[in-house]
Amino acid sequence: MRFPLQFTLAQARHRARMERLGRKRYPTVLMLEPLYTCNLACLGCSTERYTGKLSDRLPPEKCFAAVDACGAPIVNICGGEPCLYPELKELLEGLFARDKHVIFCTNALKLEEKLFGVVPPTHRLLLMIHLDGMRETHDYVTNRAGVFDKAIDAIRKAKKLGYNVYLNTTVFRETRIEEVEQLCQLVDELGANGILISPGYEYQSVKNDIFLNREQTHEKFRAIRAFAKKYKINATPKFLDFAAGLIELPCAPWSTVNYTPKGWKAPCYLIEGEGYFQDFETFWNTVDWNYWESRQDPRCVNCKMHSGSEHSAVEEAMKTLRGKLQLAAWSLGMGV
Repeated sequence: MRFPLQFTLAQARHRARMERLGRKRYPTVLMLEPLYTCNLACLGCSTERYTGKLSDRLPPEKCFAAVDACGAPIVNICGGEPCLYPELKELLEGLFARDKHVIFCTNALKLEEKLFGVVPPTHRLLLMIHLDGMRETHDYVTNRAGVFDKAIDAIRKAKKLGYNVYLNTTVFRETRIEEVEQLCQLVDELGANGILISPGYEYQSVKNDIFLNREQTHEKFRAIRAFAKKYKINATPKFLDFAAGLIELPCAPWSTVNYTPKGWKAPCYLIEGEGYFQDFETFWNTVDWNYWESRQDPRCVNCKMHSGSEHSAVEEAMKTLRGKLQLAAWSLGMGV
């Protein structure tokens, strides 16, 4: 399967419950950023995500309150580098106790020191390790030599220990499609569980002109879509159609709500300048979701990020019997 069975069932149960309640919009993933501190300053990352002081981090109690308030079954821990979070063990154990599944986004530099032997493998924990290319490219993007090799060593050890491990790669303007396919092949070589491929979002605070415009995204993802059936790519067929420009989808920023040391970020974790809210209900009822769904804001023109579009892709697939069968086959790991 693309994801552990329990992970997939948790999503399906949540969706069914929301439908029974008649909810059109509901969070499926909480993007939890407990800290804005990182040990890397990658070229494609916004400055506010790695320049924060560790003392400004969220305490576990605030993290748990956010988890309880939004009700999403999946918590994506990002940041910042979550391995630097001092209360990591307490945070993860508290999330598991709340019946949550965790996607742990990491550059892998501190995994052996901070996670291995501290939090044992469980079906509730998915390690999402960033690799934005093979050795030369990834070390360039991360601004540090040796990061690629360190990540590969961590992946090998994580799989040996029994963790679920996924790769996460961002496609930039200069990304070679041949290198993306190499990463897909690397997943198989390492025995990893899959790879998530997404076009980069154009952060305003990033000075380097490295991001894709709409047409470049379509071109690159048509090529990725052409070989996707051969590999364990963790993006649904409809999302790949969307990224390739073959179909249009509304955005669903409410499906991946973002909680940070500054509060609930509006409307999503990608867009700056729309403010923060200190309680979930005010955030949920204040943001103009209709506006952000429409993609009419100038900051949304080139955005085809997985986080805002995958929920819409699943909704589109569920409209027809063919789409449902295709999605089921994809979930089971079949090439579709």
